[in-house]
Amino acid sequence: MHCTLLVFIDDATSRLMQLHFVPTESAFAYFEATRAYLEQHGKPVAFYSDKASIFRAVRVSTDFGRGTTQFGRVLFELNIDIMCANTSQAKGRVERANLTLQDRLVRELRLREINTREAANAFAPHFIADFNTRFAKAPLREFDAHRPVRDDEDLDLLFTWRLQRKVSLSLTLRHERTIYLLKERWPTAS
Repeated sequence: MHCTLLVFIDDATSRLMQLHFVPTESAFAYFEATRAYLEQHGKPVAFYSDKASIFRAVRVSTDFGRGTTQFGRVLFELNIDIMCANTSQAKGRVERANLTLQDRLVRELRLREINTREAANAFAPHFIADFNTRFAKAPLREFDAHRPVRDDEDLDLLFTWRLQRKVSLSLTLRHERTIYLLKERWPTAS
């Protein structure tokens, strides 16, 4: 099974929050994993990540300004900050957890003869519970900074790929070197 593991870990306690196996690291994979995270835990104050182009724009975007990526736009709309690490050492707990996961999780999957992404994702909560029992540290305070997803925050709408385009006076718009003509609709009398 060839896949990528997306790891969400609580930096303060080293507690695994979520493991999600995906075909490849992409914005859509992070949409899927982050949505599952939000539905299970609520909204964190911030995510800490590497400087992959999914999290940090490598060039200025004309779609959302400020060099925002699609993933960054979603987090902005959900009022979740994203901080990008400058070095892998700065992501110490995640990097150490990844080393442990590459050893322990791979062995667990082999022992259980799990060889599909679906089966691995189904096994992940059991592994997380066992891992956290053994390795997570108790928090200094029991306060959970996660906030609930509000009713007006439509996750179906937020976790979509969006592009901004301007409609010309002739009811056309351009996208990837193609001009689209919008069909004119006149209001109907009721």
